[in-house]
Amino acid sequence: MKKSKLVIGISSRALFDLDESHKIFERDGVDAYREYQILNEEKILNPGNAFGLVKKILEINNLYKSKDRVEVILLSRNSADTGLRVFNSIEAHSLDISRAVFCGGESPHKYVKDFNIDLFLSSSNEDVRMAIESNVASATIISGKSNFKQDSHLLKIAFDGDAVIFSDESEKIYHEKGISAFIKNETKGEKISLEPGPMKPFLMELNRLQREFTLDECPIRTALVTARSAPTHKRVIKTLREWGVRIDESLFLGGMSKEDFLKSFQADIFFDDQLKNIQDASGKITSAHVPYGVKNEVK
Repeated sequence: MKKSKLVIGISSRALFDLDESHKIFERDGVDAYREYQILNEEKILNPGNAFGLVKKILEINNLYKSKDRVEVILLSRNSADTGLRVFNSIEAHSLDISRAVFCGGESPHKYVKDFNIDLFLSSSNEDVRMAIESNVASATIISGKSNFKQDSHLLKIAFDGDAVIFSDESEKIYHEKGISAFIKNETKGEKISLEPGPMKPFLMELNRLQREFTLDECPIRTALVTARSAPTHKRVIKTLREWGVRIDESLFLGGMSKEDFLKSFQADIFFDDQLKNIQDASGKITSAHVPYGVKNEVK
């Protein structure tokens, strides 16, 4: 039976602003980094790019008697010694995070399956790629303007379609043969469901949680924000219907820039496989790159 808990794994650099100490690590090495963190371990870290998202996710527990429907776990490359500042900051910001892994410079991706993590967010593209290879929904938080603003308790999550929710099978055709071949393939195969992409399991788990509430009371709202347009929208709609997945809002933009639409949706996070789209959006909302598919093949 499927566990009745949504579990998010997050790195310390995605949760808090560790840019200053990371520069010390890159410039002066691990010993200087350790000394700096110990010297400043009572100095509380400022929120990072995913802080607002994590805070809203944890607040969902307030809607349950058990207070255990959602969990956030810290997965860090820090050692426990240097990670003490992170835990001090978690406590100071009143975040209900009690489980953590400190890997002493190694990648924590190997523990994502042990914790049954549904989504892994990190500032390390390498860690994210390895987690995706382990079939765990994962994305790289891109540095940008912090989205920490608690004007609404509604958690809003936006997804791109191809190579994110769905596989990159259709994107490959577009990439290799152009738009005409892409449209022809999608209209011809509109009754054939798209194969799942790396974010499908996380979307399914979100849906499971959403169905525990009425539409008016649901604390989560999702959006599909895709470059597709008519007539290629049909295959997407029919695939989601076949999966039994509810998407609250669907934006078929036909190649238009996504950033203004994401701002209007007030997304707490946006997932896309194309780095340019993420970089464009990161100035306005928290954005996460999904390094998967033909656009992200390592050359």
